[in-house]
Amino acid sequence: MRMVATCAVLAGALSAWAQQTPNTDMLWDAPKFPDKAYFRQVWAPEIPKYQLREPLRLNDFVVTGKLELSLKSYLELVLANNTDIEIQRLNIEFPKNQITRSYSIFDPALFGQFNATRSNTQASDILAGANTVSSLNQPWQFGYQQVLPTGTQFNVGFNGAKVSTNSQFQTFNPSYNSQLNFRFTQPLLRGRGREVTRLPISIAKSQLKQAGFDLGDQVLRLLVAAERAYWDVIEARENLRVQENFMALTKAALDRSQKELELGAISALEIYQPQQQYATAEFQVTQARYRLAQFEDGLRRQAAIDLDPDIRRLPIVLTEPVSPPLEEGEFDKEGLVQRAMQLRPDFRSNLQQLDIDDLQIKATRNQLLPDFRLGGGYTTTGRGGVFFPRSTALGGTTALAPVPGGIGDAFDQMIGFGFPIYNLSLTLTLPLRDRNASANYADANIRRKRDMLQVRSVEQTVRLEVLNAITLVESSRASVKIGQIARDFAQKRVDAEQKRYELGTTVLFFVLQAQQDLTLAESNLVRESINYRRNQLQLLQRTGELLQERGVVIQ
Repeated sequence: MRMVATCAVLAGALSAWAQQTPNTDMLWDAPKFPDKAYFRQVWAPEIPKYQLREPLRLNDFVVTGKLELSLKSYLELVLANNTDIEIQRLNIEFPKNQITRSYSIFDPALFGQFNATRSNTQASDILAGANTVSSLNQPWQFGYQQVLPTGTQFNVGFNGAKVSTNSQFQTFNPSYNSQLNFRFTQPLLRGRGREVTRLPISIAKSQLKQAGFDLGDQVLRLLVAAERAYWDVIEARENLRVQENFMALTKAALDRSQKELELGAISALEIYQPQQQYATAEFQVTQARYRLAQFEDGLRRQAAIDLDPDIRRLPIVLTEPVSPPLEEGEFDKEGLVQRAMQLRPDFRSNLQQLDIDDLQIKATRNQLLPDFRLGGGYTTTGRGGVFFPRSTALGGTTALAPVPGGIGDAFDQMIGFGFPIYNLSLTLTLPLRDRNASANYADANIRRKRDMLQVRSVEQTVRLEVLNAITLVESSRASVKIGQIARDFAQKRVDAEQKRYELGTTVLFFVLQAQQDLTLAESNLVRESINYRRNQLQLLQRTGELLQERGVVIQ
């Protein structure tokens, strides 16, 4: 009964110590013994079978056999289906698992060992107890060990052994020995305290936060690339429309010239120019169609439309208007720069690196301290077995009747704490010269200074990128206004030259030249309008406002 009670107290103590392990804020946890999940993971781990899911929500935007996409709906598909974004989302799992890995220092462990050794030895003297001494030694060992948050290394062990021999001089045969010991080691300088033991956890959490900023930066870049693909398609579509209009004008001019030739109003030599103009327009239309198809394929890839064999065959209709609303007023340049410092994930990632550097400096500085430890232990022993008493009466030794016994006697003595052993120790390891720790500490400080300079460099880059993006938006705004004016004048000139040609006051050459200038003006207006959209997108990227503007939340 005393042994059962002692084991119950020991189990309660072990449970209490296990609960001190700081795992309440872990993002991921491993199964614990003796949960069913623990045995499944250790003895029958399931090899996962991965199957990539199909693209989501594509059918939601199919209208009358066409895939109609506004900019908002297109970006929704990109965020839901883009393969590169999915890869970046998975990359965040590695620093999450690193937090779990950093807690492993506090993971408790049970260990056990059993040996059996049979030996036969020739006797060398009469005191050996037999001509050939045969013995069987069977030691065993069980224990529990753990590191506590304070840095204390703790273990509880139970040792025992059974020894049997044919020696007639053995007092206990077989003999049973048992020991129950408690030991601890507490660092007093190096590695002492919760803050020091939890430094790997703090570093892992800070790295996870940095990885979150890096994820935001990667998603931001991928979103910019996807939106650029959207505007590339619109620009290619509008250029095709402009070229088709130009081909229609040249076709009408060619038809009129052919009628005039048939009526004898012009000579045969004058038909070559409208024919050549029409052939050039046809060539430009063909090139514009192939360019549009190329950009549409790129857009399908961004939203994973190319993965669906049915949807990828459908024509794409982009509903976003070409002409942008021109914003008036001056930009608050300093305000946008400060906004970028607050929102840009790449800049915040560099700031987070400084926090990691501070933690690593603490870790390397702690390694410079002498290793001074306090140790202690308590051991209680017991012995049992079949006892063979001896009598030394009348000047001789007489064997008496053996007293029955066994392992229970050893356990009773052990938990009776009648034969205790105490020990207390102080251990000091004082490196007279520790070049490794000194170099690590110096490296940590150099990295801190280097990263501070890196933050300054990124800050300067952010300022320059924001100012350049503002300049590009202002330039595009002015170019769009000028392009609209140039297009209007080109249209008026075409109308004027057409009327003059109908009145016979000009020649066809000037009509065709005016039509070509109108096409060029319309192409320039399309290009500058799309460039204005691109530069607005770049400004949102440089200020870090794009994710917020598009309603994207990184979780």
